[in-house]
Amino acid sequence: MKILVDADGCPVVDIAIKAAKSYDLEILIVKNYSHELWDDYATIVTVDQSPDSADYYIVNHTTKGDIVITQDYGLAAMALAKEALCINQNGLIISSKNIEQLLTRRHINREIRRKHNKYTKFKKREVKQDTKFEKNLRSLIERPIDN
Repeated sequence: MKILVDADGCPVVDIAIKAAKSYDLEILIVKNYSHELWDDYATIVTVDQSPDSADYYIVNHTTKGDIVITQDYGLAAMALAKEALCINQNGLIISSKNIEQLLTRRHINREIRRKHNKYTKFKKREVKQDTKFEKNLRSLIERPIDN
């Protein structure tokens, strides 16, 4: 098992690294050239800035039982197809039971934004979101792997 992080715009990179260290797991942080990250423990992978470069890298390096951290439901769907476990930055565990609904909601919201030229302002991140993320990430790490 390893952890792969879609790091572009991801607010929980440090929490993921801390969890990986505490379980002695490999962690790959995948980012594009516009983000600067350093860590002594994690493997930092830099991809080009073309659309979905990080996503393709992550999918190509994901195997059964890995954990993918992403807020991109398209990437999550591809990772689930490879039998990976997925979680978003807010601690939502993404599974085959909810991915279709999440993808549909993403599509509808994109159409509304395009049609009305409106974009949502994100609220400031709260400590409880980080707490929920860390708790759920640790539960995924500790989950028995089905063979």
